Amino acid sequence: MPTLRKIVVQDFRNIELQELEFSPNVNCISGGNGEGKTNLLDAIWYLSMTKSALAASDQYLYRHGSRSFAVSGLYDMPGGMTTRFSVQASADAKKVRKDDKAYARVSDHIGVLPIVMVSPADTAMVSESGEERRRFVNVVLSQMDAEYLSALQQYNRVLQQRNKLLKSGITDDGLLATFDIQLARFADPVFRRRDGFSKALAPVVNEYYAQISGGRESVGIEYRSDLHKASLEELLKAGRERDIALKYTASGVQRDDFIFTMDGHPIRRCGSQGQQKSFLVALKFAQYELMKQSYGYAPILLLDDLFDKLDTIRVSNLLQMVSGTDFGQIFLTDSNKVRIRQTVDAITADRTYFETEGGVFRRIDE
Repeated sequence: MPTLRKIVVQDFRNIELQELEFSPNVNCISGGNGEGKTNLLDAIWYLSMTKSALAASDQYLYRHGSRSFAVSGLYDMPGGMTTRFSVQASADAKKVRKDDKAYARVSDHIGVLPIVMVSPADTAMVSESGEERRRFVNVVLSQMDAEYLSALQQYNRVLQQRNKLLKSGITDDGLLATFDIQLARFADPVFRRRDGFSKALAPVVNEYYAQISGGRESVGIEYRSDLHKASLEELLKAGRERDIALKYTASGVQRDDFIFTMDGHPIRRCGSQGQQKSFLVALKFAQYELMKQSYGYAPILLLDDLFDKLDTIRVSNLLQMVSGTDFGQIFLTDSNKVRIRQTVDAITADRTYFETEGGVFRRIDE
């Protein structure tokens, strides 16, 4: 399984320049709010996904006064190879390299370093629109399935072209029909993969939720898509006049949603704050489990401020599950260094501790 041995971070968020070496098992980062704990985890995420887990645009990642940033990592890869991956980003360009050789396409890197992140920002998946839930599913499936990522990218490209045509006021039926055929071609694999993923994910989420909550409620995931009604080509043809009037495409997988439920009702409406937090942690651990099954080895697991979501006993139980030999490298942050040490020391002796202040990280030796 890919294991991050060493990272070098330059001008990323509040980190000016840091070089850190990690344990292959559990790595704990403590420090006050705003000192850089989450920024380090986001840099690790960036090395896998070539984008931030928390910011919509790279421009928000430059350290104050900088106009670029760079992150590189030395990974122990399956098969015994040691490989260096790096990303350099500026307003002009983004370069992703493997052993100093640039990828032909940035997307070719997605899935090479599988990763899962549990973050306080996950609450948006319950409280916000379907866009956040689609984003979650896209992140998971893009790592596991290159064909899914390609179909999704091509679908979005054609959708943008069709919407541009509609917005311009051009109503050529032949041209719109051509776009409809293309959209339907790329929508079908996206729909089928999302449908299969949601069916596989739901029971695993319910199992983890039962372990976290004691099994008092049953949770689930309901996939909703226009394509459950008919093929996209049929839907677009039937809704063409509507699209012309609206000046955008009103049917398609860009409108998909994943409804999180508790005892058959939307968890956003019936779940308490604690129940929603427990569900989101269960969701991410289920993601971790399915990715591990798909790859044949465990992804890197980033646990940002997990104690904010769950009490110490539940965190300890979860960490006990994921710190065994079948699991991969873990990065855990907490503002309370005593709490994090007591919890992790009780689980494993193979761990490393760091403290951060102002974007400067210091390893804490025994």
